[in-house]
Amino acid sequence: MQTVDHSPLGKTSEYVDIYTPSLLYPIPRSPKWTELGLTRETLPYCGMDIWTCYELSWLNSKGKPVAAIAEFSIPANSPNIIESKSFKLYLNSLNQTTFEGPEALTEVLTRDLSQAAGDHVGVLVKPVDLVAREGFVTPPGSCIDELDIEVQHYDVPRPDLLKALPGQLVKESLYSHLLRSNCPVTGQPDWGSVVIEYEGRAVLDRASLLAYIISFRRHADFHEQCVERMFLDLRSVLEPESLTVYARYVRRGGLDINPYRSTHAAHLPVAGRLARQ
Repeated sequence: MQTVDHSPLGKTSEYVDIYTPSLLYPIPRSPKWTELGLTRETLPYCGMDIWTCYELSWLNSKGKPVAAIAEFSIPANSPNIIESKSFKLYLNSLNQTTFEGPEALTEVLTRDLSQAAGDHVGVLVKPVDLVAREGFVTPPGSCIDELDIEVQHYDVPRPDLLKALPGQLVKESLYSHLLRSNCPVTGQPDWGSVVIEYEGRAVLDRASLLAYIISFRRHADFHEQCVERMFLDLRSVLEPESLTVYARYVRRGGLDINPYRSTHAAHLPVAGRLARQ
């Protein structure tokens, strides 16, 4: 079994600019699922890990460089995540490689990434000008960052901070830009915004939610695993009819990672990138 300890993360790496699919380093999800009391067959959520590459480039048939932006959708129940530095190294290996066009490149990306993830990976290659025209979006619902709360916990996620009150049927969307966690290998900070949408007969106390989000501030885990932990903790407290947790992280090395976990398939609360991305 491949582990993060043997991945390129946190190590000096040679940057190869000729197509090298062997650079991709898959890491099984199963150990973290086991830690959370889950198996692939019993996952209480569906969703995707949506990666955006802002530094995609290759050569056309005349040797002229092409620049584009790509979006990759990796199923949340795929056997493997793709370690982020290996993903960047792989994408850099396309820089001096010739492709007849975006369609040919998309075919290669789909094949290689699907093999690494162990499930079908969606690939969308976009012209830079198109992405520029799409612009930025704002998360839906209410921002809770201006709540005047006292904070004492930063080191590990504290689900005991979460409070919910019984009430009438409620449906709301809340978000915060104060999500921060750390890479479990390098210790580098990962900054993000998180959106929580839920529906049910328990009302989430907003101050308690903000304190809970801040408790991830020194926590060491991958983006995907932070979102899964949030989903499980909120689900336990709220017992909702529906729940979605979606984090959009700030890019590093030309890649951002945006995991979402939801009780309902194909539910994406934020369609587009945020201002910090």
